[in-house]
Amino acid sequence: MNIITTQSKALHSACSFTLTIVLILLAIMLFFCLIRAIKGPRIADRIVAVNMMGTITMVIIAVLAVYMDEGYLVDICLIYAMISFLAVTLLTKVYMGVYAERNAAKEAKLNKDSDDKKGDGQ
Repeated sequence: MNIITTQSKALHSACSFTLTIVLILLAIMLFFCLIRAIKGPRIADRIVAVNMMGTITMVIIAVLAVYMDEGYLVDICLIYAMISFLAVTLLTKVYMGVYAERNAAKEAKLNKDSDDKKGDGQ
């Protein structure tokens, strides 16, 4: 009986150490994603970085649920997944609107410039 409890404690200790290492690695990856979200260079890179930050945060919450043996954290993780999905969808929609406006302005300027050149030639 004593051997089983000793092995159980050793397994729990190893599992606890592993989960701690995983949480540290996830925090480091989250930091790198934050740098990519700030630095860019394109808006698409930023949107992907924000999406990845949401995913890493969900994994951190799930690992914490296992580490602390708390079931309610899984529910929080699922709610966070839905909110993260909506946020990334909204960012993409806003970006597509800005991109469409920018292209329409460029096209209008090109049309105006070509009309001015045609008017000067006549």
